[in-house]
Amino acid sequence: MSSFTQLSSSRKRLLGALLVVGIIGVGSIGVGGAIASEPAPRAVVDLGEAGTFAILSKSGITDVYTSAISGNVGASPITGAAIHVTCPEVTNGTIYSVDAEGPSCIVTDATYLTEAVSDLEIAYTDAAGRTTPDFINLGAGEIGGLTLTQGLYKWGTDVNISTDVTLTGTADDVFIFQISKDLEQASAQNVILAGGVQAKNVFWQVGGSVAIGTTAHFEGTILSQTMIAMKTGATINGRLLAQTAVTLQSNTVTAPVE
Repeated sequence: MSSFTQLSSSRKRLLGALLVVGIIGVGSIGVGGAIASEPAPRAVVDLGEAGTFAILSKSGITDVYTSAISGNVGASPITGAAIHVTCPEVTNGTIYSVDAEGPSCIVTDATYLTEAVSDLEIAYTDAAGRTTPDFINLGAGEIGGLTLTQGLYKWGTDVNISTDVTLTGTADDVFIFQISKDLEQASAQNVILAGGVQAKNVFWQVGGSVAIGTTAHFEGTILSQTMIAMKTGATINGRLLAQTAVTLQSNTVTAPVE
């Protein structure tokens, strides 16, 4: 008689449960595309002064009129002449520049912008440097249709959002997405927050460029090493923090409530 058949029924059930846990593991997909396991909580990414901006760029902001921006807008070290957002498009915020060029309402504050851009770079490095990811190369880079829980996600590929993706959890849950290449969201698709998740606790660190599709909706702070392009009519509840350019086309950008 084998050793397994000699076990009591209760011990068999326990052993079976442990085997199931071992097979599922961290980061597996459950029924309906939901994450089956719950990762440990993560600390938020400290944005420093960069967190006071809805849009911050190092090489300029283009704009196809009209966009609606709630929050501060700034560019540095590029001159204010590279900021093409107009004064009426910015509410509940200020347009900052390193010099007096640009929109008539611009506020010149090179010191503030230098600190904000430095903090942007520090925040990018922090997000990119987080270790021990909970999920690696989830969906081979396609996360459309999934329901994701808190944690650290890492891809060595592009990431695509071809259909709606849902981030679910509590108001304190933190999501950090490490994307080594590009991030692209299809037109008319949405990033959805559920169960109390807050945009201020969602961070997308992107090593390549970002493209948010026509009339799509996005949630969270984007920390991009290159360009962030918002296509026509796209909206974001979050921040566009780019180490090159930000391009707008009749978009709505709303800095998250802190």
